[in-house]
Amino acid sequence: MSTTPAGSAPAPEPAPRDGAPETPGSGAPADAVPAGGAGPVAEEAEAPVPAARRRRLIAGTFVLAALVLLVDQLTKWWAESALVWGDDPKPLVGELLQLRLIYNPGAALSIATGMTWILTIVVVIVVVIIVRAIRRIGSTGWAVALGLLLGGALGNLGDRFFREPGFAEGHVVDFIDYGVFVGNVADIAIVAAAVLIVILSFRGIGLDGRRHVEGGDAPTEPTEPTEPTEPTEPAEGR
Repeated sequence: MSTTPAGSAPAPEPAPRDGAPETPGSGAPADAVPAGGAGPVAEEAEAPVPAARRRRLIAGTFVLAALVLLVDQLTKWWAESALVWGDDPKPLVGELLQLRLIYNPGAALSIATGMTWILTIVVVIVVVIIVRAIRRIGSTGWAVALGLLLGGALGNLGDRFFREPGFAEGHVVDFIDYGVFVGNVADIAIVAAAVLIVILSFRGIGLDGRRHVEGGDAPTEPTEPTEPTEPTEPAEGR
């Protein structure tokens, strides 16, 4: 006849060995670590950009910037030789787009016309930041964006340095009349770069070419509490 009740406690389980994976029943659930990463934003696992490709992207960025700068200066030279300051606008696409030569001491829309030297310092800082950022480039889209931005900034900066009335206070040559404001090729490149940067940021593509995606586990619905079970009485020994 057995004297041990049927409901006695089971023998304790052996402790797991060092390095052995824990099972769901060992006190640490198998899904305790989120599969999507530790933070709300995680980077996709991608191979680093090869050095040769990075060098090509850097070279392409500077080549594009040089082309933008060249076209900007050539069109400004043409505008000064073909247009007369103070004349009425010449229609290019009806009244929607016209040609009119002006010398702008300020920023876009003639803002800050009395602070030309401050604008020059700001543009110099922007150029330095762009050049430093190009060293980390790993995306073709960012290479195009930074090439356009650098070329446009250098185009207008050249006017600030070398045009009248003096060094760091020169007036920018504008000749494309949009009705609301008058701009130049450098301004077109800067606007195009800004639009492209917004698109790249919206798509989550970083400067180094890595795509940033939303990580972490999807939120789960709260589970309903289970009803407590009634304790069972130990069976009487026979």
